[in-house]
Amino acid sequence: MATLPDGTQLPGKLFIVEGIDGSGKSTQLDLVHKWLTTSGYLVAFSEWNSSPLVAKATKRGKKKQLLTPTTFSLMHAVDFSQRFQQQILPALRAGAIVLADRYIYTAFARDAARGVDREWVREIYSFAAKPTVALYFRVPLDESLRRIITGRPALKYYEAGLDLGLSDDPYECYRIFQGRILREYDAMVDEFGLTVIDAAAPLVQQQEIVREILRPHLEGALRIEPNPWRVALGKEHLTGRYLDSLTHSGGQSE
Repeated sequence: MATLPDGTQLPGKLFIVEGIDGSGKSTQLDLVHKWLTTSGYLVAFSEWNSSPLVAKATKRGKKKQLLTPTTFSLMHAVDFSQRFQQQILPALRAGAIVLADRYIYTAFARDAARGVDREWVREIYSFAAKPTVALYFRVPLDESLRRIITGRPALKYYEAGLDLGLSDDPYECYRIFQGRILREYDAMVDEFGLTVIDAAAPLVQQQEIVREILRPHLEGALRIEPNPWRVALGKEHLTGRYLDSLTHSGGQSE
């Protein structure tokens, strides 16, 4: 179960993933999402920095390079608070499984890497529920950089940490910034009981390990009424987001 700060246990399960850029955490969580959905569980999903409440302000601040480390921290806190109150907490109270692509530990790592006081950041997020399982995908810095640089033509200003003035070269600045974040994550493993996954291992092997970790926590999780189309497609190992619509439509075409 997920647990609120006052010790209240929620009937739902909260599984979250963390890691530096290029760790493959989002890919692994997407595979978990498809696995659980196909298995008939009621699954909700929440992603870091996705609340429409601060989207315009964040976009404007980034474009004009107006965001200080503290401003960045507060905007992400507002984003998380809105998603927690309107998405995560209601789903947990209903008994659903919630998958979170990054959670409060992202703020702890990134804000500290930008020089924001660690204890201050932890206090801001003190209302958040403790996850059922928190997976930290640990990847060597050089491998992370290789994956990111290979997949992106250019690094963005804040993404590279150029606001910190660590280097005039965007790629060197990014390397230093990500190294800071990596050290923060490593320091949090024991503090918050993060479960470390070797993100340099083959993708399939990682997923097998993740499922083994999550399986014991699935008992009592809310399931949805079996849908014949979903069952048939699942037996053929056909999965995807389009299956979600079948849950509501009962397979009827519009």
